[in-house]
Order: sequence, then structure tokens, then C-alpha cells
Amino acid sequence: MTEDPALKLIQHTEQSYGATFRADLFEQYKLYVESAEKISERRVAANNYLLTVNAFLVTLYGLVAASRFNTLWTILVPVAGLLVALTWHRIITSYRDLNTVKFKVIHELEQQMPAALYDYEWQKAEKGRGKAYRPLSHLECWIPITFMVLYVLLAALSATGLAN
Repeated sequence: MTEDPALKLIQHTEQSYGATFRADLFEQYKLYVESAEKISERRVAANNYLLTVNAFLVTLYGLVAASRFNTLWTILVPVAGLLVALTWHRIITSYRDLNTVKFKVIHELEQQMPAALYDYEWQKAEKGRGKAYRPLSHLECWIPITFMVLYVLLAALSATGLAN
């Protein structure tokens, strides 16, 4: 991804903006940090919803496999589950990418602040690569992958007739 050389985060100087430049900049910073937090809240809500959907599909598979309707449905339910899990994985990745960009902007905004707290914390956390901190989004992506593997196994078992 190449940066547009005309793209500037800070569009004005204190002289061109006016006396409220610092106060307005700080207010924008607070609102932007809040928007990053809301992204994380939406990600958690999506994860909770999709975990519930997957739990329902696994339960439905068990009920169908144990019933007399276990022919086509024992294939359709894992296929639907696989699609849901793939979508879930993509949603996690999308939220992670969006927050990565948001925090780059926050770090850049902090260059105009007295303290760069988020940037400092990220450096202390070794940018998520050390033992001090592992980003949650790198761990949570394994949950839909686990469901994907489960659904593939269930569909394979059903296709070979072993689920009967």
C-alpha cells in the first residue's frame, strides 16, 4: 500500500486554524480513539453472535444425524457451517485490519499531543510480537478455523456414511 504524498493528517497550522486549534485537535483525537474502541466492541458482538450460530449448527447436525432425516441434511448443515465459519474468519480479519489502520492514525495524531500513550504502549508490548502481548485478533481467528475443520470432518463422515 503506497501513501498518497498529498495526504496529510493535520490540514492546518495553529495560525491558519485559529485559537481553538489545540482544543479541537484534542477533541478529534478523543472521538477517534472512541471510534477505535467501538470497532472492538462490534468485533466482540459479532464473535458472540457467530459462536452462537456455529454452536446451533453443530447441535443441529447432531440432531439430524441421529434422526431419520440424516441423508442430505448431514451434508448441508456442515456446508452451511463451513460458509459461516469462513465468513467469521473474514470478519475477524477485516476488523483487525481496520483497527490496525485506526491505530496508525492514532499514533500519528499522538505526535501532536504532549504524550504518545498508545504508541508508547505498543512499543512496550513489542508491537505484538514479543512475550509481553499477543494481539487477541491473532488468537481469535483460530476459533472459526477450528469450526471449519470440524465441518469438513463432519461432511466427510456424512459423505462416507460413517455418521449413520
